[in-house]
Amino acid sequence: MSDMSREFEYISKMEEIFDEITAAQDSLKRTIDEYKSLQDKVRKLENYYTSDQWKEDLAMDERGEIPADIKRGVLSEDGIYDLLDRNSEIMRMIETDED
Repeated sequence: MSDMSREFEYISKMEEIFDEITAAQDSLKRTIDEYKSLQDKVRKLENYYTSDQWKEDLAMDERGEIPADIKRGVLSEDGIYDLLDRNSEIMRMIETDED
């Protein structure tokens, strides 16, 4: 292999790295934009969690009045609290990155 071929081989390897990073950046940007677009829904969930309706729904669940086949992770105090806390952490990361 000539010196010229080795030089071009290195350029090709660097181009692969460049393309990989560019694709990851594009994917991350799309994901961040998608996550930011969910913030209205996060506020709805937070409003529900702090409402009397949530307390009533939780009480119904504790009394066994909600059918077993109804998914109700939203009534898990730790689950919804952790989701909201994690959302705040992620949004801080995003906002810090934008500064």
